[in-house]
Amino acid sequence: MGNGVREGPVDFKRQDVEPVTSTHLPSEDSQEKKKVLNSLMSGALAGAVAKTAVAPLDRTKIMFQVSSKRFSAKEAYRLIYRTYLNEGFWSLWRGNSATMVRVIPYAAIQFCAHEEYKQLLGSYYGFQGKALTPFPRFIAGSLAGTTAAMLTYPLDMVRARMAVTPKEMYSNIVHVFIRISKEEGLKTLYRGFTPTILGVIPYAGLSFFTYETLKKLHADHSGKSQPSPPERLLFGACAGLIGQSASYPLDVVRRRMQTAGVLGHTYSSILLTMQEIIREEGLIRGLYKGLSMNWVKGPIAVGISFTTFDLTQILLRKLQHSTNVER
Repeated sequence: MGNGVREGPVDFKRQDVEPVTSTHLPSEDSQEKKKVLNSLMSGALAGAVAKTAVAPLDRTKIMFQVSSKRFSAKEAYRLIYRTYLNEGFWSLWRGNSATMVRVIPYAAIQFCAHEEYKQLLGSYYGFQGKALTPFPRFIAGSLAGTTAAMLTYPLDMVRARMAVTPKEMYSNIVHVFIRISKEEGLKTLYRGFTPTILGVIPYAGLSFFTYETLKKLHADHSGKSQPSPPERLLFGACAGLIGQSASYPLDVVRRRMQTAGVLGHTYSSILLTMQEIIREEGLIRGLYKGLSMNWVKGPIAVGISFTTFDLTQILLRKLQHSTNVER
């Protein structure tokens, strides 16, 4: 009987402790996995919606960037109209399939990486659970953009080729990869990679920095924890305007290097490409060609992207919360 009394509490404690331990850790892992998955899904949708909305303007901008023609709003309109007459309405979205193949993983990785980098930098600088200070905020954005660009660059190269060539030259995305590999070598798929990374650092850094800063200022001054959808669009538009203006010359250089093989140029480095553009077209007209269109396209795209990401995140959290409550 004495043994029964001693063994009873021991067995009870063992049964009580083990379930708590076994259910607690998987719960944390599950929450983290859901968070990452939510970020990936929200980022993918954000990129797809934003890029599809501005695809005709994006294609027109690229066509001016890679040519020596002088840019103006009138000429841009003429180019869009001629393309519509000669190739049909849907030709304005030519290359958008390649854009989607690139932008869906790119945006998914970028937004997800940004959330992870914010968490890591928050832990490092002691801001866990709070808004980051300006410098870590910029670093988180730059690292997120760089990570996404490094992992998806060949798809950006393919998209640029499809945007500036007639449909007879490349029938689909796979055809672009095959022809470039056979005729120009696999290294060509990474031509323009350096200016891309150099451009992404200020672009992604300033974009995320501006958007996060405006949201924080809004929360501080309005007393509301979250801005409304129109306010998110406005904050994203400001972020896109600042980010793209800062990195635009490198974007022009990147496009020239990417399309050199099909347009008869031999750009070998960033500096030589810049020198040739400036010599032939001038500093402003060459390196900032199409920037005014970017001031229309960029803010719209970035505004839609950030807003779609935030609202999708909120929706997914609510759905998960309601599912957990039902259980």
